Amino acid sequence: MSLIEYFENKTERIVELSSALIDIESPSFDVEGSREAAEWIESEILQAWPEAACEKVEADGVGTHLVVRISDAESNGKKPVLILGHSDTVHPRGAAEENPTRIENGRLYGCGSFDMKANIAVMIETLRGIREEQLQLARPVTILICCDEEVGSETGRPLVEREALLSEFALVFEPSAAGKVKTGRKGTGGYELHARGIPAHAGLEPEKGASAILEIARQIEKLHELTDFSIGTTVTVGLVKGGTATNVVPANATCSVDVRFETLAEAKRIENEIRNLTAVDEKVGLTITGEINRPPMERTEGVVRLFEKAKALASELGFVLEETKVGGASDGNFVGALGVPLLDGLGVKGDGAHTLDEYIEIPDIPSRAALLAKLLVSE
Repeated sequence: MSLIEYFENKTERIVELSSALIDIESPSFDVEGSREAAEWIESEILQAWPEAACEKVEADGVGTHLVVRISDAESNGKKPVLILGHSDTVHPRGAAEENPTRIENGRLYGCGSFDMKANIAVMIETLRGIREEQLQLARPVTILICCDEEVGSETGRPLVEREALLSEFALVFEPSAAGKVKTGRKGTGGYELHARGIPAHAGLEPEKGASAILEIARQIEKLHELTDFSIGTTVTVGLVKGGTATNVVPANATCSVDVRFETLAEAKRIENEIRNLTAVDEKVGLTITGEINRPPMERTEGVVRLFEKAKALASELGFVLEETKVGGASDGNFVGALGVPLLDGLGVKGDGAHTLDEYIEIPDIPSRAALLAKLLVSE
């Protein structure tokens, strides 16, 4: 029996596991839901691989990270492969009322199904398959399931970087891009620009005021001029607020700034530009807060070699694996910045990430599980 056929026979089981985990609501910063999800994942992994060593890492006020270490006699002494995922979702409690867990037309719908709870189920069942088929791991396996990826990984990042530095390469089970793995991701930055003007009565003595809103509007033009699509750099003002009343020259205004870039050099350039913004109206003061949140995941030679290996293994399994570069970031960005080879977006095909129409394509499950198995047992 081929690996594809094996996992075709296990697809119903993977769907059941996926549904059970989806039904555990675990929004970012939901400590109780995060702990319940981590305990469920730990229990299922131990059923699939009883000798696994599991460690739950509590992040106060955030949730529970899970670190799992697996090896067998053949793989001991080698650097591990890191499998990376996250248990938190963007969906608040109760969102399942609008997108309940269900199967329709070959799709499994549910909050967090595509990003990325079904992919955790694939990890678990792949381990069980390797065990049942008596395959040998090529090297030890470390699984890290973080609980705050959707909100920037403030507590997860140190764990990701620690485990990445110990690993030979990493496999990130974020959603695929229409089946394509991600060999490049843009880095991200988030800033807030605050303008402090001078209030005045808009009818009696407007000349005594200095409009914070006008200054923010002028700065927004400066910020958007930093966008350069030819090199993948975008600067976007997404939120603007300010003022107190319609008849008052506004004394305060703020705007949020989203920055995306493809290289560290470009990140430094953009940050320098933002940090050195100056007011057009000298009577208005500017304050800038924020930082680069995730470095870019660049398509290095190590990434290319790992992709070519995965592509060849997929061909052996009977399907074509393609690659792409995307604007969104993940914990894979932290891995790539350390120079550790990785593949991101290894998850099941689907769509609707971060929406109430989120789903995975059930027929794609066997190929994703079989590819993971191949990557874990091949030198």
